[in-house]
Amino acid sequence: MGSNSGNGRVVRIAAVGDLHMTEKTIGRFRPAFQRLGDHADVLLLAGDLTNGGTLRAGGAVSGELSGLPVPVVAVLGNHDHDRGNQARITELLGERGVRVLDGTATVLELNGIRLGIAGVMGGSGGFPGYPGDPDEGTEEHRERYRRGPRDAQRLRAALDTLDCDIRVALTHFAPVLDTLAGESPRIYSHLGCAELAEAVDAGGAALALHGHAHAGTEFGRTAGGVEVRNVAYQVIRSPYRVYELTA
Repeated sequence: MGSNSGNGRVVRIAAVGDLHMTEKTIGRFRPAFQRLGDHADVLLLAGDLTNGGTLRAGGAVSGELSGLPVPVVAVLGNHDHDRGNQARITELLGERGVRVLDGTATVLELNGIRLGIAGVMGGSGGFPGYPGDPDEGTEEHRERYRRGPRDAQRLRAALDTLDCDIRVALTHFAPVLDTLAGESPRIYSHLGCAELAEAVDAGGAALALHGHAHAGTEFGRTAGGVEVRNVAYQVIRSPYRVYELTA
């Protein structure tokens, strides 16, 4: 990630994940979000926006994000799927101007820079040394293991569609082990998928953002050298963190 070199071609990305909003937490993030224009050019949300995936929680988070001074782009997380309301939650967010990505991508022009964002939820799948077992456990468990590698393919395809100056990969599940440090190694395989990092590298991303690992670490890097940031609210302990990218 670059810093301002003096030519003004810098984009400031605010990011956070795992808001886990309910009706009881309405207003927790909104004051900071309403001041985003002073600090950032875009807000990226790394999933688990709701707690339990209820429609009431979907209404709460969509209200929290309504009318912000910067564009908002999001992916959903596993808890946004808990009640099978993910399509309606996506609609509620879309009605408030939030672009929700699911194997898709979008391009924003910010400060003269074409910023491309490709997003998927991702899933489990494991990492070298922590493979897990995709054939054991509940059907939900097995589906997450299938979804990890599948969403990695979808992320790579979405990155490849982008015609832009800078590419960012946005996921809920982790692409690298680095940002899981602090979690129990016994659950590493549940928290992400190495194939996501392979997609980030092959797709030419400059930055990868994720959430999900509440006890993890903010900073990491793919094997190809791409900076990875775990922006779970429980990790960054702030309504958002800002990262600067230079074209």
